[in-house]
Amino acid sequence: MRFVDEVRIVVRSGAGGRGCVSFRREKFIPKGGPDGGDGGRGGDVLVRASNRLLTLYDYRHQPVQEAESGRPGAGGMCCGRAGAPKIIEVPVGTMVFAESEDGEILLADLVADGQEVVVARGGRGGKGNAHFKSATLRTPRFAQPGEPGEEKRLRLELKIFADAGLLGLPNAGKSTFLSRISAARPKIAPYPFTTLTPQLGVVEDETGRRLVVADIPGLVEGAHAGVGLGHTFLRHVERTRFLVHLAAVTDMDLENPGAVFAMLNEELRCFDPELARKPQLLVINKIDVLDAAARQQLAAALAREGLAALWMSALDGEGVPAVLASMWQMLERVSP
Repeated sequence: MRFVDEVRIVVRSGAGGRGCVSFRREKFIPKGGPDGGDGGRGGDVLVRASNRLLTLYDYRHQPVQEAESGRPGAGGMCCGRAGAPKIIEVPVGTMVFAESEDGEILLADLVADGQEVVVARGGRGGKGNAHFKSATLRTPRFAQPGEPGEEKRLRLELKIFADAGLLGLPNAGKSTFLSRISAARPKIAPYPFTTLTPQLGVVEDETGRRLVVADIPGLVEGAHAGVGLGHTFLRHVERTRFLVHLAAVTDMDLENPGAVFAMLNEELRCFDPELARKPQLLVINKIDVLDAAARQQLAAALAREGLAALWMSALDGEGVPAVLASMWQMLERVSP
């Protein structure tokens, strides 16, 4: 199933059922009087967050969501059945916006499993003619029609929740690292922009603790302004607890090895200054391509710049346990 993090849909709540015009007709009871029942209320439209879902893909092909209308009233003071509500299930982390000519209004930010919001209320059912009898009007021959339902245009935007977000240039090895530490199987290939959508992986330790890791598609310089794929996916970084910056040694300059990390931080700062202030781990990947002398040169260059970075090769597993252990430690520090 494709990852879809933004859709536009139309929702319609149910109309109320009409009231009934009826008069009591029983043997030996003349002039029984009006006994028309009320119409049922129309169903509401609700948006509910669920941990079972990871994408908004279903609503790409189901852009109209409608609740059931209420049933009409009947004689004998029988009220019509209320319309069934329409429940739209979305992933946790979905923001619900109502669109109008004046812009958008945020209706809800669904951040917990089971959290829900009513986005369109069903119309009230009409009153039957029994409501309108009086001393001067003994045989009302009219009833109320049901109220119409509401129709709204919504934009659903998903910002995924994860403990750790993997950031780096295209082909920094994020997908390989994610597949090494979790059961996730993102696409891995020797060309840029292999990952086109955020990927989630879950790591569990022997005590049952869980670490949710998000692989964010590769960022390039100018991502905050829409260059490459970054502008579309930078918003997914907003709800991570901490960041893991991966830099491949093939993208690093020995004269200025911190330039890659600085560029990523600048993109975060330009998109949202709060992102650049998130706790970070710096990781250098693909060390398997370096010989002993090159590793010493890189270590010396990092020391001159005062950068503390972890080393690993996600391809062959060297250093991966140490990086994962540091991620667990970071999770303990940032968890509430």
